[in-house]
Amino acid sequence: MSFKDVYQKEVKKKLMGELSIKNPMAVPSIIKIVVNVGAGEAVVNKNAIEKIVEQLTLITGQKPVVTLAKKSISAFKIRKGFPLGVKVTLRGAKMYEFLEKVITIVIPRFRDFRGIAHSCVDQNGNLNIGFTEQTLFPEIEYDKIDKLRGLQVTVTTNAGSHENGMKLFEAIGVPFKK
Repeated sequence: MSFKDVYQKEVKKKLMGELSIKNPMAVPSIIKIVVNVGAGEAVVNKNAIEKIVEQLTLITGQKPVVTLAKKSISAFKIRKGFPLGVKVTLRGAKMYEFLEKVITIVIPRFRDFRGIAHSCVDQNGNLNIGFTEQTLFPEIEYDKIDKLRGLQVTVTTNAGSHENGMKLFEAIGVPFKK
């Protein structure tokens, strides 16, 4: 049974009861997941962007978009239009597949993990998790990486509030601190 089916059949019913919502369309749901990697090192290392694109493609199963500098900053030797990061927006089946992988495989790989802080869920009910290295993902082979890089995962919902977002993520199975 896929993660999307679990959400549709079990989590939605549980949330309708907990939040006392009558309309199933009003139940908080996940809209999209954005995976972002900042590449400030691209100023010095021209191959960094290519490596990040390759690794993010392996992790998400979708080709990422290279983000460009919006303005020049002389102190950091950055010119307008210079590639500075890489991001992927996941929706639909790939989104649920990625979320399941993060919850069941990646998060348990954290060393000394005690749970995700409640402050990772913002006032609109969106979850923001930062990973210190890409080797936590099973697709990345440690021998083939050139440098450890962190990545930011943002799970966007239509929950509307911190409390509804927390209930949604707890029902899905995100491990929060007690």
